[in-house]
Amino acid sequence: MEMIKVKINGIEVEVEKNTTILEAARKAGVRIPTLCYLKEINAIGACRICLVEVKGARGLAAACVYPLDRDGTEVFTNTPAIRAYRKMTLELMLSNHRMECLSCVRSDDCELRQLAAEYGVDQNKFKGTEDLKPDIDEAIHLVRDNSKCILCRRCVAVCRENQYTGVIGPNNRGFAAHIGSPFDEPLTNTSCVNCGQCTAVCPTGALVEKDDTDKLWAAIADPEKHVVVAPAPSVRVQLGEYFDLPIGTNVEGKMIAAIRRLGADKVFDVDNAADFTIMEEGTELLERLKNGGKLPLITSCSPGWIKFCEHYYPDFIENLSSCKSPQQMYGALVKTYYAQKAGIDPKDIFVASVMPCTAKKFEIGRENQAGSGYPDLDCTITTRELARMIKTAGILFNDLPDEECDPALGIASGAGHIFGATGGVMEAALRTVAEIVTGKSLERPEFHEVRGVEAIKEAEYDLAGTKVKVAVTSGLKNAAALLDRVRNGEADYQFIEVMACPGGCVNGGGQPHQPASVRNFTDVRAVRAAGLYSEDEAMTLRKSHENPVVKQVYEEFLEKPGSHKAHELLHTTYVKRGL
Repeated sequence: MEMIKVKINGIEVEVEKNTTILEAARKAGVRIPTLCYLKEINAIGACRICLVEVKGARGLAAACVYPLDRDGTEVFTNTPAIRAYRKMTLELMLSNHRMECLSCVRSDDCELRQLAAEYGVDQNKFKGTEDLKPDIDEAIHLVRDNSKCILCRRCVAVCRENQYTGVIGPNNRGFAAHIGSPFDEPLTNTSCVNCGQCTAVCPTGALVEKDDTDKLWAAIADPEKHVVVAPAPSVRVQLGEYFDLPIGTNVEGKMIAAIRRLGADKVFDVDNAADFTIMEEGTELLERLKNGGKLPLITSCSPGWIKFCEHYYPDFIENLSSCKSPQQMYGALVKTYYAQKAGIDPKDIFVASVMPCTAKKFEIGRENQAGSGYPDLDCTITTRELARMIKTAGILFNDLPDEECDPALGIASGAGHIFGATGGVMEAALRTVAEIVTGKSLERPEFHEVRGVEAIKEAEYDLAGTKVKVAVTSGLKNAAALLDRVRNGEADYQFIEVMACPGGCVNGGGQPHQPASVRNFTDVRAVRAAGLYSEDEAMTLRKSHENPVVKQVYEEFLEKPGSHKAHELLHTTYVKRGL
């Protein structure tokens, strides 16, 4: 590793040769603004916001792609000329940007608006298209408005580089250039998997999740409805980011208190349903291993991954676990077991979930997701939508006491909590399967080999003489690479976990926005996941099969894991889709 010394605004720093100016400046304590750059997937130097002066070089340099390859290079990032240039570039962007900042859902965290404020721009300096109109494409999980697009291509990059699908890209050229699907087809006519990663990286309000908060507000206001709300595992370590708490802070107690104050009749925990998922999925794995069923068994918790498999790898549909996702199991149990216990007609129960994931909005409308005869879920909102509801209701989130979920379906194990991190489903399943097979209690329940954010993780375990080789991956480009290896006979596994979003649900398409200035220098996935693992480690209940609520529901209602009744309520089917 060859090191060189450079100067950033007169501050000398030592960096590895060919480090970009952007990275070197960060080491010198200087933030260079960007709009298009995303580390590892979108280094195109297109937005020109990061331009800097390099002593001795002709013209200005894009800091995000300019490599420092010589000792003594001097860079200036904050000269009067640079500030004026950035201000003018922002003003030109705004000339072709529909300005509705007061009502835009991204007003509080729009990267364009924040830079405009920093540089004191005049939004009316340049006159662009007359009467710029909304340019809307609405899908079940998101709304795209190209009148707010700045052509940064972050969405294009994440869709292609992380998620494999590449269903959007730049169309036309010059002033007619815009982001769209091939032939400008509506997004719903493509093989989009609804993952929402594009909404997570968009710097403006051009791509936002489909807002379903009105449905939940209406149910809460309806005296005839018994409203049950439950958050997913990862939401508890993301929600606090919207209330100025550090990334990864676990706010489970305050989150529960806030949902109650919104008016929910009951607050349950989707983590509890995650424990049921392990019981059903673990039983399914053991059945396939024993009776020669289709292997490898592949997890089915991530609806973005399921739709991806149906579109792009339909030959693996028989490998998918027939288990519903924890969200859908939760809804099915609320409208059957809980309804029976509480003496409430299922038609009068409104079941909502809080999810890290925009694909959940598609999932609730899938076939075979109505175990009670009514849809398992009536509404699902993202972490972002919940944060907006809390703010709208005037709830002082940081001042709330810590409260616990209602007990009926509110007790979860540490195994259920770690579902939100890549490898969490696998580890939770291994904890239960290992003890069932060996008949012995694990000395320590951790399976560190399947943790972390690496593209593909592999491990092999000996379970009472049965060798089980497992693999874990997240991000659909990685999933495609893994499945290609299996398809070509290059890898042999018995159990595979796939999460659609890189890093798992902690990095879901519905999670709090973090600007590029954070994403490019902090592994948000790992920091958020650490919050879930910390919660698990602090618990005494760490295995799904030891959850007292799970035991009670099987004894009173479901009979046993894998029973006929459990299959009716907690399992589903899949379909082959075209491209």
